[in-house]
Amino acid sequence: MVMDTLTEILLELGIDQSDINEDAYLRKDLQLDSTETVQIALEIKRRLGASVKLEARQDTTIAQVCDKVVQSMSLNPAAT
Repeated sequence: MVMDTLTEILLELGIDQSDINEDAYLRKDLQLDSTETVQIALEIKRRLGASVKLEARQDTTIAQVCDKVVQSMSLNPAAT
């Protein structure tokens, strides 16, 4: 569910489906800037109720983002 939601968000940002995989880095591989990264975090909050911090100085893989979302949801089960 988390990966599917993240994939939808990335597609809406114009990322090509073929570039979306768990090992892809948001900045290095997908060329996302800090504004787009913030937009991802906001959409995750809106769609899944999970608060995640995607730090500007640390590039993150899609798998790491999913892990952060799952961890946030387990800490705050009322969000699901």
